[in-house]
Amino acid sequence: MKIPFFPQRCTVLKRIVQYSVLGLFALSTPIVGSFLQTTQAQSKPGFSAKVINVGYFAFGDLIKAKKVLEPRFQALGVKVNWVGPFPAGPQLIESLNAGRVDVGSVGESPPIFAQAAGVTEVAYLATGKPNKGESSAIVVRADSPIKKVADLKGRKIPFQRGSGLHYFVVRALKEVGLKITDVQAVNLTLAESRDAFIQNKIDVWVAFDPFFALVQKTIPIRILRNAAGISTSSGFYIGRRAFVNQNPELVRVYLEEADKVGEWAEKNPSEVAKVLSTQLKIDTPILETVARRRTYRLKRLSPAILAEQQKVADFYFEEKIIPRKVNIKDILLTPQVSEAIIPKRIN
Repeated sequence: MKIPFFPQRCTVLKRIVQYSVLGLFALSTPIVGSFLQTTQAQSKPGFSAKVINVGYFAFGDLIKAKKVLEPRFQALGVKVNWVGPFPAGPQLIESLNAGRVDVGSVGESPPIFAQAAGVTEVAYLATGKPNKGESSAIVVRADSPIKKVADLKGRKIPFQRGSGLHYFVVRALKEVGLKITDVQAVNLTLAESRDAFIQNKIDVWVAFDPFFALVQKTIPIRILRNAAGISTSSGFYIGRRAFVNQNPELVRVYLEEADKVGEWAEKNPSEVAKVLSTQLKIDTPILETVARRRTYRLKRLSPAILAEQQKVADFYFEEKIIPRKVNIKDILLTPQVSEAIIPKRIN
């Protein structure tokens, strides 16, 4: 059994505004410039960039592994620059805000935290097809005295603050009458918390694939709660607003190839496992489990999807986790640009 160790690629993020009792901080280094200029839409699709900077994560990126972007963009005279690997969505968004990433994908929470911190460069592009919530869970060792989520009161709960797992934890606690202030939130990346759990340094782990599936095959564990009924989507594809407005054609190609890979992946989980095994150094059977319990295809930003994302943002504000109420429509692209970037194959 190969158990990879992904060293943390980012030091402590520079932050300047503390969020509530959790010590959450606003993302730093906002892009300087006129908001009106960055939101101005082009009347016709096109592009001017010679490089597209694509963010990716330490826990695997199928689009990167399949090398589907390079030939498409090479034909347009554009170079693909892969930026990462990032340990989680907040770090990717910070890099996007600093102009180092143009497009990428994150969970539902990072764009909300960024918007609450005053970041205007993040723009929603598309969303992922809803999943069953089986790829993330709150787990303990099989012999742990912790039997249910309610037993977590006063315990240390490790997760990356501002990530998709943050929402999962807060909602799971809310179900049993607990607030995030009733536990000790520990800000760790997924790789860090995975290693600490394996080494028996922490009692509880907020798990996410592929590390979740890996640990399931490595040590006896018990699932207290998975994300079924909590997970609202497979996250969002996002872009740097100025880049998207100036290069809608490049963004359209990126989303088109992402959806093509997603269609292939949902039909070929065994092949997905083989591709990612080389990238992640994890055994193929484990990655096949990962592939079978997640979704890959893209969806348009429908009114229903946006309404669900607004509910997540409102929940964070009501729980005093973000400092101000946000309207996610404030960072949407104009209808003209939105139409220009979405391929016809995406419903």
